[in-house]
This record gives sequence, C-alpha cells and structure tokens, in this order.
Amino acid sequence: MIRTKAHALEDLENSVLPITPLTKTFSVITASSNKITVTRQQLPVTPAYAFTDYHSQAQTINHCIVDLATPPTGKLTPFNAYVALSRSRGRHSIRLLRDFDERLFTHHPSEHLCMEDEQINKLGHRMKRKWEEHATGNV
Repeated sequence: MIRTKAHALEDLENSVLPITPLTKTFSVITASSNKITVTRQQLPVTPAYAFTDYHSQAQTINHCIVDLATPPTGKLTPFNAYVALSRSRGRHSIRLLRDFDERLFTHHPSEHLCMEDEQINKLGHRMKRKWEEHATGNV
C-alpha cells in the first residue's frame, strides 16, 4: 500500500485493507410453488492477475482489462499505452478499466524524439538537394 492514494483507516495498520462481507437476501419459488427466502453472504473479491506493460511485451492475452489511468507515481506514455492495448487478440477481448487522459494520444510523446524527427527531415532535404545538384552537374 506504499503507492496507493487511499488513506489508512483509523485503528488499522497502513498495510491492512479491510474487506467486509456483503449480504444479499432474495426469494425463490420452488417447483411445488413454495416460496423460500435465501440469505447469501460472501466477500466481494474477484481473483485476477496483474502485471506491467513491460512484463506483457511479446505476449498475447486472450481476455484482458487495461488500466490507462495515470499511475500514483511516475507517468504513462503512449509507448506504455500501445503495449498494453496491443496485447489482446482483438477489440472483443479487451476492456478499459476506467476513463483516461485523452492527451495521452493527442500530444507528441517526447520532445526529444520530436526534435530528432525534425533533424532527420532536415538532413533528408539537404541530402536530396545535394543529390539533385550532383545529378545536374551543379556541384
């Protein structure tokens, strides 16, 4: 619970997460038209397995739930999102856990990468110009 945003509850240690049972009462009509009232009590727990986008690389996952929310520490990049979203077999076997910041896909992922792209484009234009000069004999 070191990285959680949840606050510790009074009289509980920081590492303790309370899970309280839920009780549900419902009625059932039997084949002989008798009404039986049933009270069920269970813990609201769903078994699951979680891992990072780094761990999921090169894996194909049959069904997955992806969380693209900003983590409590650090940040999420489009590269992380791509890996997470491309692990399932298709759009019918993947679900998003919650809403996410749309800027994740609308802003350039890296200022340094953007500058490198510009530099490569400039070098490409210079090379093309030199090649054209060489081809026409204007060297």
